Amino acid sequence: MQITQEQFRRIEGCFPTQRGNVAISNLDVLNAILYVAENGCKWRALPKRFGRWHTVYTRMNRWAKAGVLDRVFTALQDEEILRIRLEAVSLDSTIVQVHPDGTGAEKKTARSPLDAREASGAPKFIWLPQMIGEL
Repeated sequence: MQITQEQFRRIEGCFPTQRGNVAISNLDVLNAILYVAENGCKWRALPKRFGRWHTVYTRMNRWAKAGVLDRVFTALQDEEILRIRLEAVSLDSTIVQVHPDGTGAEKKTARSPLDAREASGAPKFIWLPQMIGEL
């Protein structure tokens, strides 16, 4: 899955205008995103030919939040450049880590007697030393 320069010209209007000193073109970033989607690899495993993985990821993240990716993938489908169908989504605990409080377990509400002796009332047991033999 790779977009050519000619195919990119047909959907170029969906992308924001690049400003300043840009190391990676929008076409290269789009091809990198398609590579990750096709191969299911981590961003850090992105081949060097696409540029720095963090640069690609940062731009993809901005595009996703701004709705650019939605427009791009809609245009890719409308122009019949690429057919994409999402069949399954899988999350692993190594990807999304949940705090122990978010697992659904009931929270401890009772306080330990050692935490506040005044609030806990009388002790639950009494230990009395006993004499066993005579002195």
